[in-house]
Amino acid sequence: MEEKINKLIKTCIDNRNTLLSDFKSWREPIVSFVDANDTRINQLKEIVSIDHLLPNDVLPDAKSIICFFIPFTEEIGKSNIPNKLASEKWALTYISTNALIAEISNEIEAFLNISGYSVGKIPATHNFDYKTLISNWSHRHLAYLSGIGSFGINNMLITDMGCCGRLGSIVTNYPFKTTTDSNKERCLNKINGSCGLCVNRCINNAFVDNNYNRFICYEICLENAEHHKKIGYADVCGKCLVGLPCSFKDQSSLLKRNI
Repeated sequence: MEEKINKLIKTCIDNRNTLLSDFKSWREPIVSFVDANDTRINQLKEIVSIDHLLPNDVLPDAKSIICFFIPFTEEIGKSNIPNKLASEKWALTYISTNALIAEISNEIEAFLNISGYSVGKIPATHNFDYKTLISNWSHRHLAYLSGIGSFGINNMLITDMGCCGRLGSIVTNYPFKTTTDSNKERCLNKINGSCGLCVNRCINNAFVDNNYNRFICYEICLENAEHHKKIGYADVCGKCLVGLPCSFKDQSSLLKRNI
């Protein structure tokens, strides 16, 4: 079943890429799974928010969570390096990836329904409290628990395919097992202090004394939403994800070989 889910997600992405005439937006996805009874999930109420949902809140008989990372192409990432505001390519890809994640969730639901299983779907974004700016379902933290990646100092997830991309997750009562209960460290700064570029890349100074201020971060996201409103709602920035050693691949293994 894991292989079929992998193939389904890849097919959705390939089909969307085929429809794009000017440039491809996405690379090969990473798919992983978390057992809904994994005791670490309960800790998200302390780590993320007391209001963070548990799998059974999304689907009463939840057995597992399917997590996936959709990495952007280098063309998309590099387009967002210059200037203060997000590039139009980056904003467009943010909007289209939200739609892609919804499509993937619908396709997984249809596929599992045929086999007699149910799903609980979670929006790709805008599932957060607008006063606290804290999500009630963290795709990033669930993906971390599934082994997809580890957190950089910019709070974004670094995967084997880098950090430029989007995450999605869906709850199901099919009993997938946790892919891995451990996650290697991929952030160069956390390994030996050799990087930190992501913090310096922040154009709105949201990292003060190494502390992340989500309100300052969201200010520039809203500025981008206004700037790009002609193409849709793109409350996004992404400057701290581009122009980095880890933008498109994990560099930690190479670092360890050179030590």
